[in-house]
Amino acid sequence: MQQITLAEASQNLPELIEAALSGEEIIIIKDNQPVVKLTPVSPVKRRRQPGSAKGLITISDDFDAPLEDFKEYME
Repeated sequence: MQQITLAEASQNLPELIEAALSGEEIIIIKDNQPVVKLTPVSPVKRRRQPGSAKGLITISDDFDAPLEDFKEYME
């Protein structure tokens, strides 16, 4: 965990962002009190959209036909 003053944070923001993205916890302090914690934002989960794979998946005409290996069990 790295604690840094507000003045230092304003001068080094790009470096602090990179450090936070790489997993380091960055705490910004003001008047010797922690006020801000830099953490990466979790990716937003997209809602499932029905039909979005339409045309991407095909099923052969004989997909449910008995397999030759199991023919003796099917009689």
